[in-house]
Amino acid sequence: MFGLEGPRVPPRSGKPAKLVILCHGYGSNGEDLIGLAPYFAKALPDAVFVSPNAPEPVPGYAGGHQWFPLTRLDPVTTAAGVRGAGPVLDRFIDSELTRYGLPPSACALVGFSQGTMMALHVGLRRKEPLGAVLGYSGILAAMEALPKEIASRPPVALVHGDRDEVIPPQALFMTAEGLAAAGVPCLWRLCKGAGHTITEDALALGGRFLKGALSGRYRGWAAPQRKPRLS
Repeated sequence: MFGLEGPRVPPRSGKPAKLVILCHGYGSNGEDLIGLAPYFAKALPDAVFVSPNAPEPVPGYAGGHQWFPLTRLDPVTTAAGVRGAGPVLDRFIDSELTRYGLPPSACALVGFSQGTMMALHVGLRRKEPLGAVLGYSGILAAMEALPKEIASRPPVALVHGDRDEVIPPQALFMTAEGLAAAGVPCLWRLCKGAGHTITEDALALGGRFLKGALSGRYRGWAAPQRKPRLS
């Protein structure tokens, strides 16, 4: 699978009609994020969930993986990182769509932290738009280049904790505004009292978004306002 492997959870009902690819954060692995599948499966019973391990091991992290080395959160490091790892995730998406015989519109990318950077970078540069991109506690990398490099505009939702000490909550607003500048449909929610994690409320919001986006109800959005909100 082009160097990416990880756990998967089959649909609750019948043959897969949707594909959700879960992209974990720095130092984590696919086994960690596949734990989200039971929550999202309530909204998407016909979806198969796949959670690949990022391509590189993290020194000093037992079982930990990284999409790219991340010693500090700065625009140069993150831009170079997503550009380097992007093709690997892009090919993995293609292989999974082929495996299940699904169109890109039936696929959602869900990321956490560094995984959100990857999901946004790859998801907006594919010629055929994916069904949805959902990002938790992340930031848009290579932001200034997006208006020139964007190839598609799938529905996007962002969720962030207002007490996140790893990626500050200001990253949510920077990302939403960067997406808006490129005309990308975007919803967002800042979760009160939440740190660098995915709360049950955040999972519920994400599930509702994915259900609507993958059913086609969110397609064709107009360019969002400066600060959209997830309802």
